[in-house]
Amino acid sequence: MGIGTGIFLIVLGAILAYAVRAEVSWIDLQVAGVVLMLAGGALIFLTLYFWRERRRRNEVTIVEEARLAHSTGGVPPDPPDAEVR
Repeated sequence: MGIGTGIFLIVLGAILAYAVRAEVSWIDLQVAGVVLMLAGGALIFLTLYFWRERRRRNEVTIVEEARLAHSTGGVPPDPPDAEVR
């Protein structure tokens, strides 16, 4: 369920609330249409909210540490991007 389902519920509710002119004894189609539209809007809102939360939690900061090993009495090696003379 997601944005597509929410849009489907809104469209179905609008059709029931505004386009259908049938009389059913056991349900009021206009009220059912409004309830479906509200449910579709709530579903879209919740989907967007949880997408935002998931995107925020997946931020990872990677820190790399490079250690050079050399003898204590010698000269450290040149960095790889140093110019050769």
